[in-house]
Amino acid sequence: MRIFIAIQLPDKLKEYLSSIQERLKKTGADVKWVEPHNIHLTLKFLGEIEKKKLEDIIKIIERIAKNKKEFTIQLSSLGAFPKIDFPRVIWIGINKGQDQTKQIVQELEEGLFQIGIPKEKRPFLSHITIGRVRSSLNRKELASEIGSLQTNLENNKLEFVAKGITLFKSILTPQGPIYEALKEINLATI
Repeated sequence: MRIFIAIQLPDKLKEYLSSIQERLKKTGADVKWVEPHNIHLTLKFLGEIEKKKLEDIIKIIERIAKNKKEFTIQLSSLGAFPKIDFPRVIWIGINKGQDQTKQIVQELEEGLFQIGIPKEKRPFLSHITIGRVRSSLNRKELASEIGSLQTNLENNKLEFVAKGITLFKSILTPQGPIYEALKEINLATI
């Protein structure tokens, strides 16, 4: 089964990110937008995993979560990989909470490597994907709107408390992925 590990976002924040998507959609760019109910902060994408490994994965997440306190995540920026002028992935960055998410990811990478799951080769950058660009259609307009919305996001000081780590199953369908929470493991309370 296809799985990933993430931090869930509160519904109010997903609604706000959906409003950003709506503004970006007006550019007419060819983007596959993440459904608002599916928006999350990915910690580790594992891909296809045998069902028998799930218990080991859950134990690793539980071990990490019991030693981590709930923490605040603040959204800081709107951007694109590899760069705004040539966007492939449109994302929301975070500033507050960056160190905590990196620490969790580092421990996940180490623990999962012990059970045969390869480490990610790229350095981890905490971000929330909101869209994937499919073609260069209206790319300049999209880049311009991303630039104009950056200040808006920075000024709003949007934040939430990360309360847990969730193991998700991703089911691919022609209409888009369906995410099913397999297990949510709470972090230690503040």
